[in-house]
Parts: sequence; structure tokens; C-alpha cells
Amino acid sequence: MNRKIALITGASSGIGKACVEEFAKNGINVIAAARRLEKITELKDYIEEKYNTKVLPMQLNVTNRNLVDDYLNHLPKNWEDIEILINNAGLSKGLERLQDGKIDNWEKMIDTNIKGLLYVTKAVLPKMVEKNSGTVVNLASIAGHETYIGGNVYCATKAAVLQLSKALRMDVLGYDIRIVSIDPGMVETEFSIVRFDGDKEKANKVYENTSPLTAQDIAEAVWFAVSRPKHVTIEDMVIMPTQQASAILNTKNYKKL
Repeated sequence: MNRKIALITGASSGIGKACVEEFAKNGINVIAAARRLEKITELKDYIEEKYNTKVLPMQLNVTNRNLVDDYLNHLPKNWEDIEILINNAGLSKGLERLQDGKIDNWEKMIDTNIKGLLYVTKAVLPKMVEKNSGTVVNLASIAGHETYIGGNVYCATKAAVLQLSKALRMDVLGYDIRIVSIDPGMVETEFSIVRFDGDKEKANKVYENTSPLTAQDIAEAVWFAVSRPKHVTIEDMVIMPTQQASAILNTKNYKKL
């Protein structure tokens, strides 16, 4: 356990799962945190068999403040020194205009995308400050830069992630802690399935006739940012599919002039 340790939230699928493998492949031991314990336990077995690294599965709902505090302040001794935090847990629910929106969906997005990120960061960051070392990567979105019809609250939460990242850079200035924001465009994961309450047919139509990014594409970008020399910070990286030109404009809905 003399290797660096990364904590990755939302690790059971999509970008989080891809990050676990990418970091393990590069010799980092990983705390894989997610709500679905069976998924991250399977991931642990796969990673430890394939790579010479360790994985600590952690069943964690980032929206539960008391649970986050308890788990992250009582880690096994060999897992206490978290050098890298990947705030990946996030979701979108619904695509209604604000006047038709469901407040329960708003609260899920705000609780996960903003408050969950804050709870986890607050639990980890003080130790990074104490040792003058660490990297925090926040998974934001192109939706934090520009909005679209029906994206109201989701876009607002991702804009908040961008602003929190900027504020964090100011708060830790002088402590040699790097704060990175990774802002993907369209990525084909479980994102749309969650947004549409499990309707896979509706979710699949989002990616029809276009070539979206993959979770692996984003994991590689995250690793690139984390693996730079300590004096280099990738402050904000926007990553788009070649076939997407804005949050709403892609080859599916655009005709050449």
C-alpha cells in the first residue's frame, strides 16, 4: 500500500467505472465508491485480478452527509492518505420545461451534483491541505457552459460545479493542490437511461445516427490531467464528440449547408 490512493465516486458504471480501471492500469490504488455494492465488488475482483493494484469497495450514497462523514473519516489505516479525488457521481432526471418540472427530480440533481460533491470534497480536502498535496477532479459538463430546452436545473447544477471548481482553486492557492474540471459533451453511458427513468428505447434515440464519446475517452482525459507534473494544472477541459458542435447541435439534428 505504498502507492498513491484515488477516491472515485459513482464508480459502479460509466465514467466512474472507466476511471477505476484507467487509474488501476496506471498503478493507483482505488477506493471505488458507489451505491450499488454488488457492482463495485465485482469491479474489485476484476481489477485486482487484471492489474497489480488494490481496490476498496465502498457502498456510499454521496447525498447522505452523515454517511459520507462517517465513512471517509474512518477509513482503514492503509487507505487514509487520499491523494486524488474524482468527484464523478452525478445524474440528470427528466427533460421537462421548468413550468412542467418535477420538484423531486430537481432535488435529486441538486443533492447529488452539488451537495454530494461538496460533502465528499469537505471530507477529503482538509487532509490534502494539511500535507500540501493533492488533486481534485470535478466532472462537470458542456451543460455547465451552455443550456438547452429542458435542461434548466441540470444545467444549473453543472454550472455550479464549474464555479465551485474555480472557487476551490482560490481557496487552496498556496497548498500545491490542483483543482481540475472535466466537461464532456455527449457520452454514451447510463446517463440517458437514468434521465428517462429506465426507458432504454428513449435513451438509445439520444445517440442515434451520431458518434458520442465513450466513458473510456473521458477516463483517459481524467488520467491525463492527473498525471501532469505537479506544477501543471489542467484547469478546465471541454471534451466534445467530433459530431457535436454545442450542447444541442450535432449531426443528428444538423444538415450541411
